[in-house]
Amino acid sequence: MCGLTGEIRFDGSLADTTAVARMVEALVPRGPDGQGQWSAGRVAFGHRRLSVIDLSASGSQPMVDSELGLEAVFNGCIYDYKELRAELEGHGYRFFSTSDTEVLLKGYHHWGLDFVDHLHGMFVVVIHERDTGRVVMARDRLGIKPLYLAETPGRLRFASSLPALLRAGDVDTSIDPVALHHYLTWHAVVPAPRTLLNGVRKLPPATVRVIEADGTSREHRYWEPTYERRPEHSGWSARDWEDAIEEALRVAVRRRLVSDIPVGVLLSGGLDSSLIVGLLAQEGQSGLATYSIGFEAVGGREGDEFQYSDVIAERFATDHHRIRVSSDELAAALGHAIGAMAEPMVSHDVVAFDLLSERVSQSIRVVQSGQGADEVFAGYHWYPPLAGVDRGEAVERYAAAFFDRGADDMRALVGERYALDGDPSLEFVRDHMSRAGAQTAVDAALRLDSEVMLVDDPVKRVDNMSMAWGLEARVPFLDHDLVELAAQCPPELKLADGGKGVLKAIGRRIIPPEVIDRPKGYFPVPAITHLEGKVLGLVKDALSSEAARERALFRPEYVSRLFDDPNAELTPLRGNKLWQLGLLELWLQNHGV
Repeated sequence: MCGLTGEIRFDGSLADTTAVARMVEALVPRGPDGQGQWSAGRVAFGHRRLSVIDLSASGSQPMVDSELGLEAVFNGCIYDYKELRAELEGHGYRFFSTSDTEVLLKGYHHWGLDFVDHLHGMFVVVIHERDTGRVVMARDRLGIKPLYLAETPGRLRFASSLPALLRAGDVDTSIDPVALHHYLTWHAVVPAPRTLLNGVRKLPPATVRVIEADGTSREHRYWEPTYERRPEHSGWSARDWEDAIEEALRVAVRRRLVSDIPVGVLLSGGLDSSLIVGLLAQEGQSGLATYSIGFEAVGGREGDEFQYSDVIAERFATDHHRIRVSSDELAAALGHAIGAMAEPMVSHDVVAFDLLSERVSQSIRVVQSGQGADEVFAGYHWYPPLAGVDRGEAVERYAAAFFDRGADDMRALVGERYALDGDPSLEFVRDHMSRAGAQTAVDAALRLDSEVMLVDDPVKRVDNMSMAWGLEARVPFLDHDLVELAAQCPPELKLADGGKGVLKAIGRRIIPPEVIDRPKGYFPVPAITHLEGKVLGLVKDALSSEAARERALFRPEYVSRLFDDPNAELTPLRGNKLWQLGLLELWLQNHGV
C-alpha cells in the first residue's frame, strides 16, 4: 500500500524528474516508510512506500527487474501473491524478493495483459517495458485504488492523488461543467474518467491502458460481472445462496489477513463490520484489535453507536478501542481532511474516517473495513421501490431517492458560465441502467452503484482518509469473487428483511441478534449535518471569499438563501446542502485552485 507517480514524454524530451520529485513529496503520507525514484530518458517513476509485505529493502519501489527488462510502481495489495509466486516459479521464474510487487512484474512478463485476470486484490500498477518503451497501467476491478492522469500534448503524468498532480504544476484547473453537475446532483459522485478539473482525468476501474512509445494508447475493460440469473443456480434455495455467500465471504476475510504485520478491524457496530469481526474470530484470530469512533451530540443528534460496537467487542473478546471526538476537535480536523481528499467528498463521515484513521494508525498499520456491503447486497432504501418496475420508472425513482437536486434546482444554483442544457447526471444513470447484462431494475441499480457510486464515494473516502495517515484499509465485501456471486443472487433475497436479507441471515449464525435487528445506521457526524459554530464559520468564510466570488460557481442569491437558515435544506440522504457548496469551495482553495 503506497503512493505512486510518474511522467511519460512523447515529444523527444527527457522526463521531468524534478516534477516527479514534487509529486513524490505530495504522496509522503500515503507511504511513510520510504521513497524511491527511477528514470530512463523519456520515462520517470516515483514512489512512497508503506511497508506491509516484504519489509526489507528488496521490496522497495520503483522496482527494476533487469533480467526481464521491466520497471514498475505499484499501490495496493495482491492477496494471492504467494500462490501466484509458486505458480510462476513452476514456469522457471526466479525471485529476488518476497514482495507482491515482484509477482506483478513476473506475472506481466508471463501472461501479458491478461496478468490482471490472475489477481485477487486491490491495486494500481504501472509497468514500463525497457525494450519497447511501452507503458501499461491497470486498476483493480472495483476501483479501490485510484489513478489520476494529467495529459498535455507530448506528456502524460500520473499519480495516486489529484493534489499530487497539482503539485507538479502545469495543470488545467478550470472547472468541468459536467463534472460540477454530477458533484452537485449525485451526492459528490463524479464518474470516471472525469474529475472536477478539466486537466485531470482518472483511469476507470477494471481497466488496462496501454501507452506506446509514440504516445498512441488504447484501453480495455477486463472485468464486468453479469447481474443475471444463471442456469446452474436455478435449483438453489435461499439456504443454498446463504451458504455459498457465507463461504465466499469467509474466503474474502481470510485472504485479507495476508500481511507481515498485524491486521485489525474498523468496527462501526453495524452488521457489516461486525460480521468481519465474527468471521475473523472463527478463523482463530484472538485478541483482535478493533476500533470505533464517536462524536458529541449536536442539534439533538446522537454522535456514536458505541452500544453496538461494545456488544461485538465483548462477545468476541477483542482488544477494543473507543475513540471519542469533541466538536472542537472535529472543526480543527476539517482542514486536514479536506487536504487529504483527492476530490471533494461531501459525505459527513469523511471527517470521521480521517480522525479514526489518525488514531488507529498510532497502533496498527492494516485494518479490514465493511465498505461495499450496502451496494453489493442491497442495503440502501432506494432499492426496494425499484422492485417490479420498468427501467424508465426505475431511473426516476432512483434519482428521487438519491439525487441531491433536480434540473430546476440546478438552474437556480449554478453560475451562468457553468450552466448546462439538459441533465447529464440523469442521462448518465439512464444510459447505465439501460445496458444489457442486468435482469431487473434492482439488478441495474446495484450494478450502477457498485461500478460508479461505490467507487467515487465510499471506497474513495476510505482510501483517501486511511492513506492520509499511512493506514492500509482492506474491504472484504469487495472481493471480486464475492461480488460476482452476489450479482447472480436473486434480488428478492437481497431485499428481504429490510435489505441485505441474505447477509442478515448469515449474520444470525455468527453475531449477536441485537446488532442485526436495529435501525440502519451511518457514521454519525452531527457537527457537519447540523452546521453551527466553527464549522459554519468555515463555510461562510469560504463562500464569501474573493476566490469564490471570482470563480462564481454558484448564484449569490441561492447561497444567501441557504445562509438565512443553514440547516433548513437537506438532501434526500440527509446531507446539508450548504455544507456541500462550502466543502467544494474549501477544497478548491485548499489545493490552490
